[in-house]
Amino acid sequence: MRSLFGCMRKGYHFMFGMDLGIDLGTATILVYVRGKGVVLNEPSVVAIDKNTGRKIAVGEEARKMLGRTPGNIIAIRPMRDGVIADYETTEMMLKYLLKKAGIKIIPFVKNRVVVCIPSGVTEVEERAVKQAAFKAGAGKVKVVEEPYAAALGAGLDIYGPEGNMVVDIGGGTTDVAVLSLGGIVVKKSIRVGGDKLDEAIIRYIRKEHNLMIGERTAENIKIKVGSAVPEGKEEEEAAVEVKGRDLVTGLPKTVVVHSKDTYQAMEEGIEAIVSAVKDVLERTPPELSADILNKGIVMTGGGSMINGLDSRISRETGLAVTLADDPISCVALGTGKVLKTSFR
Repeated sequence: MRSLFGCMRKGYHFMFGMDLGIDLGTATILVYVRGKGVVLNEPSVVAIDKNTGRKIAVGEEARKMLGRTPGNIIAIRPMRDGVIADYETTEMMLKYLLKKAGIKIIPFVKNRVVVCIPSGVTEVEERAVKQAAFKAGAGKVKVVEEPYAAALGAGLDIYGPEGNMVVDIGGGTTDVAVLSLGGIVVKKSIRVGGDKLDEAIIRYIRKEHNLMIGERTAENIKIKVGSAVPEGKEEEEAAVEVKGRDLVTGLPKTVVVHSKDTYQAMEEGIEAIVSAVKDVLERTPPELSADILNKGIVMTGGGSMINGLDSRISRETGLAVTLADDPISCVALGTGKVLKTSFR
């Protein structure tokens, strides 16, 4: 009882708790606290001792271990393609990261949580996300679709009668949606995102250079010199040295990868994203199409920052394409706006 009153003095309200927004992403978890903003941005990775099941590291510390662990330690990414692939590990990761963000799990103090999910998930996948949030200390859980939250976080007025189009490219999924009057009119979700593009780079370098590289190296290549257009990055030095294991000799080896190489590697994935955008446009009602022609498309998510992706979509659709001010945090910021209206 004494600890309960102590918690109340520190700002926790009995039976009310805190208002949280969680972007439970395949690559990254972001946590939004009402009144504070985004308080946590960590990779969705957990390192576990497989002999004992004990947690070794979570988040950025665990990400550094990817591809570097000894036999008894495994680095797991419990989220795959935007949904929970390993329930117990996701629950463990969520509890740890909420604690790291300074959010206390206190008996009888029920936190209200908004969690984002891709727009194409099944009921079973949605239920798993809700259950993970309850286990992590939520008293009330509201699930919202990622493009809805992304549009709010990007500052779009989705409650008016005009149409808005958003393309949210995350680690596991790409969600495309047209929104109007506070709801999603047309949507499409594909399980192509940053992870699939990383895998494509790994395959390309293995095929072209007989070099085996890891996930972290592929991601660094994508960030530094990745390109969605054939001409590559405009910078003169649009190339990066890549180190890995030679598949022929088995020895360490270094090759130079140019920006134009990454275009060839990622072309299939980029084309899938462009096709999803076109499909949504084709199914959009004429009145809303006119609005989108005037306002253009807004891109959010970490994957939207790939060089030339905005201009590629613009070329293919004939529409203006802009990148949100803070694309990585848009979904989390959007959950903050949902919190204001969800738990009154």
